Amino acid sequence: MPHVQSAALANPQPRTWLRRKTLAGAAIVLGVLTATAAPAASATANPYERGPAPTAASVAAPTGPFATSSTAVPRGNGFGGGRIYYPTATDQGTFGAIAISPGLNGTWPGIAWLGPRLASQGFVVFGIETNNLNDSPVSRGTQLLAALDYLTQQSSVRSRIDATRLAVAGHSMGGGGALDAALRRPSLQAAIGNAPYLPSGSLSNDRVPTLIYAMQNDTLVPPSRLTTLYNTIPAATEKAYIEVAGAGHNYIGQPSTTLARTMIPWMKIFIDNDTRYSQFLCPLTNQSGISQYRNSCPLI
Repeated sequence: MPHVQSAALANPQPRTWLRRKTLAGAAIVLGVLTATAAPAASATANPYERGPAPTAASVAAPTGPFATSSTAVPRGNGFGGGRIYYPTATDQGTFGAIAISPGLNGTWPGIAWLGPRLASQGFVVFGIETNNLNDSPVSRGTQLLAALDYLTQQSSVRSRIDATRLAVAGHSMGGGGALDAALRRPSLQAAIGNAPYLPSGSLSNDRVPTLIYAMQNDTLVPPSRLTTLYNTIPAATEKAYIEVAGAGHNYIGQPSTTLARTMIPWMKIFIDNDTRYSQFLCPLTNQSGISQYRNSCPLI
């Protein structure tokens, strides 16, 4: 059954990522049977699994199982440069990748803790700089897509990346940019908006699994606005809403276990098709620091 926690009022229907992509119009009864009858994915069945079986401790750890390195990218190619973080392992095959944008007047160093933390869990992470500090969400969305194209086609780590498994994320206007990018490129595997500012206020055409973070004490992009935005996401699209208790708009500027232990499962489930991570979100096993949680579980 779909799982709704805290003050969540959404009433999502059970479905799976594969079914969402291929059988969006199937009967709910069939969806339930599929979800309950299908065996759990294994490393043999899923070639995209990376790393050991996860635990509550491993998704919350400051460092994951992969050693990482990084390389700087100069300005150009449609965005303002940035830094790429990647696992150094060469015996695991290719990795999924995620491009991340900072917010208004922000630069990548302000949220750079995300780079090594996420890369050490088995992703290539591209923290971008924007062309201008005040670029709009639409401009940031364009730059995130340009960054993904550069990452997979021109970057020095392109051979390490599976170009079919890409995602976007961002903070504030960068979060709005990530959601805008998802609207324009539905082939993306996941999108994450942290306190996202999206002027249109609508994700009615969103086909990408989308996680929205709201900050409980945010006065710039308040939870009420993001709850409304979340509710515009179609029922056929996998989604989740997390409100971080006591947090302000720039909460993401400091390393956060609350963010990491929920972002990592979202990316693993949708970028890597790794159902081993659904246990952390369906249900939300650790509600510490989270004041509201809504979802379209089972997310598998």
